[in-house]
Amino acid sequence: MNLLAIAAVSLLAVTATPYICYLLLYAWIRPRGSPANKTPAEPAVSIVLPTYNEEQIVETKLDDVLALDYPMEKVELVIVDSSTDDTRAIIREYFADLEAPDLVLLEEDERRGLAPALNDAYAAASNEMVVKTDCDSKLSPNVLREAAANLADDDIAAVTGQNVEVLGGSEVESGYRGVQSHIQQLESHLDSTLIFHGPFSAFENDALLPIDPNSLADDTELALKIRRQGGRVIFDPAVEYMEASHSEFGKRRLQKDRRGMGLIRLLVQHRDALGKYDNYGQVVLPFNWWFMIVSPWLVAFNVLAVTAAVVSVIGWAGLGVPVALTGFVWLGQKDLLGPLQAVYAIFDSQVSLFHATIELLRGEGDGTWEIDEELREAFE
Repeated sequence: MNLLAIAAVSLLAVTATPYICYLLLYAWIRPRGSPANKTPAEPAVSIVLPTYNEEQIVETKLDDVLALDYPMEKVELVIVDSSTDDTRAIIREYFADLEAPDLVLLEEDERRGLAPALNDAYAAASNEMVVKTDCDSKLSPNVLREAAANLADDDIAAVTGQNVEVLGGSEVESGYRGVQSHIQQLESHLDSTLIFHGPFSAFENDALLPIDPNSLADDTELALKIRRQGGRVIFDPAVEYMEASHSEFGKRRLQKDRRGMGLIRLLVQHRDALGKYDNYGQVVLPFNWWFMIVSPWLVAFNVLAVTAAVVSVIGWAGLGVPVALTGFVWLGQKDLLGPLQAVYAIFDSQVSLFHATIELLRGEGDGTWEIDEELREAFE
């Protein structure tokens, strides 16, 4: 074996080791469900809903909220809107003859970004449990009861859930979310999870903290700050929602890259938390640093190193390595890899995280979000 081949094998081993260790940890702990001592509860709830030009889907979302299995007299809906279309008019008309839930409509004259809008909405939320949801997501009817049961545990200050059905039929995202669900269960049983999800996250009102106005990962940032204040922030697979996503490689980049940028920037901003806060800073954060910041670069170097090593052994026929990788990507985005679809989903996330890092280094990224009309159609 020549030096290039030895280097390639060594790099592959270094890249794989943390993942293998996490798999072994998962096999040892065997996490199932929520780590909370769940107790049935029915607190008053403030549902926070940020909207921007949602006239196509806002009525569907409001129907979704009213269909929740929860007494609507205990619910207030806090909508913060910066639309330039008819979203506000539709909201007002929808609530004109409703006695419950209560509506708090915050009207923005200009679009400032999601984080400032959420800060205002959280400040206006008056009830014990505060839920944040997105307009382009659908919630399981029992989602508020499941979240409330988690927050009834005094150690738990926030809870998020899982995407049980990817609207639009993306097997790529479905595969990734399946893997992510297992990781988040492990993290929650170790201490707390890192990533919180925009379609549904629930917080104790008195645990809420201001979000960085330039945040690109507002839900995760809030959860991270709450954990730093002493409350556990967990994932419960019984808290279910649905969200739309693409499978096609190019279309996924805008959605996934923006999420990646937000998470990477957040990890760097809170790098002083490494090693602190029990298993959260000693296990959970280090693994996420590896997965989001270190591993994407190693994956890129692995492609180059393996290609160079194979070329050094068999000649130019070794260029079949990137050709095979291209075929793997093509089949993956077409959802044609069968049991390997989840592996492709992880690779796809590494591509996004690599590109997100490049964009951050270039100074790209702000607090606004773009509307994807095709995904909106999947929601309707």
